[in-house]
Amino acid sequence: MVQDISPHVFRNEFTNIPPAEGDFALSFGPDGLLMDPSVGIRLPTVAEARALGAEGLQFLFTEDNSRFYLSDNTLPAGRGYVYVDSRAFRGMGPQAVLYACGVGESLFRWYRSNRFCGGCGTEMGRSERERSLICPACGHTVYPKICPAIIAAVCDGDRLLLTKYAGRGFSSHALVAGFAEIGESIEDTVRREVMEEVGLRLGELRFYKSQPWVFTDTLLMGFYARLDGPDTVRLQEDELSLAQWFSRDALPGDHSAISLTGEMIEVFRAGQDPFSLAK
Repeated sequence: MVQDISPHVFRNEFTNIPPAEGDFALSFGPDGLLMDPSVGIRLPTVAEARALGAEGLQFLFTEDNSRFYLSDNTLPAGRGYVYVDSRAFRGMGPQAVLYACGVGESLFRWYRSNRFCGGCGTEMGRSERERSLICPACGHTVYPKICPAIIAAVCDGDRLLLTKYAGRGFSSHALVAGFAEIGESIEDTVRREVMEEVGLRLGELRFYKSQPWVFTDTLLMGFYARLDGPDTVRLQEDELSLAQWFSRDALPGDHSAISLTGEMIEVFRAGQDPFSLAK
C-alpha cells in the first residue's frame, strides 16, 4: 500500500528546525504539486525553491534524514519543474517520495482551509511547539482532522462483491466504502454502508488492516464481512453504477496497487481472507 515505504522511515513529529539547503520543498498550486516528473518524482530542494522565490517554508515531516517543508507561496514552474495533479503522480515513484507528496498535500489542504478562526473570523497563527493553528484573538485551537471510513469486502463462500462508483472519473472495480457518521461504531458503519449501498445483511465481521489514505485525508479501516441472508443486490444508484458478485478465480485486476481496496481483493483472490482460512 502507499504507506509501505520500508526500509525508509516516515516520522511526523513536529519540530521547528530551520530548513537546510538540501531539504525538500513542496509547492502546491491549482494544477497540483511542483516536481520534475521526467524520472519519476523529483522534488525541488530548499535551495532550488528559494531560487524560485519560496517564502515562509513550514516544516511538515521527516523521511529518513531528509526534512520536507511547505512553501507558503505558489512557486513559478521552470528549471525543469512543472505542476502535476495528484491523480497523475499517484502512479509514479519512488514510493517513499510519493507518500511524502500525499501527506504533504493533505497538510497543505489543512493549512489552506483553516486560515481563519471558525469562532470569531480572525486570521489564525501557527503554533511554534506543535502542529496546530491558534486564533490570536479568542485562543481557538485547530488540529489536523482525519475522516474515519470503512472498506467492506463482502464475502459469500468463494464469491466477493465488487462495485463501481457512479458519476466519477474513477471507473475501476472497488469494494463497498463509506464514512463513519457521528455516534456510530466503525462496525456499525460497515453494516449501515453495505445495507444502504447494496441492500445486503451481514453476519460476522473481521477487521483486516487500516490505511491512511492521505489523498483524501481519510483513515480507512478494512473489514471482511460474511453475507448473512439473500444475495440479491439492491443498488443505491446515486452512489454506485454496479455491484456484482465475482468468483475467486474470475476477479478483475483493474484496482490500484497502492490502495487498501486493491490489497484486500488480492488477499481474497489468493484465498487468504479470514473466512477462507477458517474453513
